[in-house]
Amino acid sequence: MISIEDIKDMSDLTRDEIDALALHEHVGEYDAALMGSYLMQIGKGPQQVQQMICEDIRTALHAGDRTLARNLFATLRQFMADHPGAARGASA
Repeated sequence: MISIEDIKDMSDLTRDEIDALALHEHVGEYDAALMGSYLMQIGKGPQQVQQMICEDIRTALHAGDRTLARNLFATLRQFMADHPGAARGASA
């Protein structure tokens, strides 16, 4: 039987990136891992992931949650380092 950890390992995202997607979409980690895996396989999917993380950073800052914003920013930096094609304006 495939576990949630197996699904996370099969995605092209880190645990923190999956958690960021779960936060953004208000879904569990299982659904976020599947969605993230799908998004990383489609043309502009990595850019959508980048945009979701950026939106959550803004939301956290507006809510005054600096710790969450800082953690999401670290996640964004790692995501962009791992997936430079996710930058706005990058060709798919």
